[in-house]
Amino acid sequence: MALENQVMDALKAAMKAKDAVALESLRAIKSALLLQQSEAGAKELSSTDEIKLLQKLVKQRKDSATLYNEQGRSDLADPELAQAKVIEQFLPEPLSEADLNQLIKEVINDLSAEGMKDMGRVVGEVNSRSAGRAEGKVIAQKVKDHLSN
Repeated sequence: MALENQVMDALKAAMKAKDAVALESLRAIKSALLLQQSEAGAKELSSTDEIKLLQKLVKQRKDSATLYNEQGRSDLADPELAQAKVIEQFLPEPLSEADLNQLIKEVINDLSAEGMKDMGRVVGEVNSRSAGRAEGKVIAQKVKDHLSN
């Protein structure tokens, strides 16, 4: 429950600083954590589950911001992006493009993947090895590029 403690500390700091965006973002994380725990039958969440939860929250906000921008509503998109930035603070450092490419090459070699028919296996393995440090969309696209060569 390291994440829950980090969120609570950040929540207290945001309250003292009267930072409305951070407060809203942190409360969303806290709420999602509590909801996830209650669904899991009060068992403690693993760090992998916590990362997945945070990624989901960031993705929701980025998707909302994209929709708002498409509709010309930057007044609604900006707060969504600001919240995503606050939530991203709790995610592990993302892999660099070079590191991700190296990981994909390693997985392709380890699995002896030969073409697009092996894409699902490669993407799944890269996802598990990257441990939430890269977006699924990016991984899938890069694996596709590597396997189609």
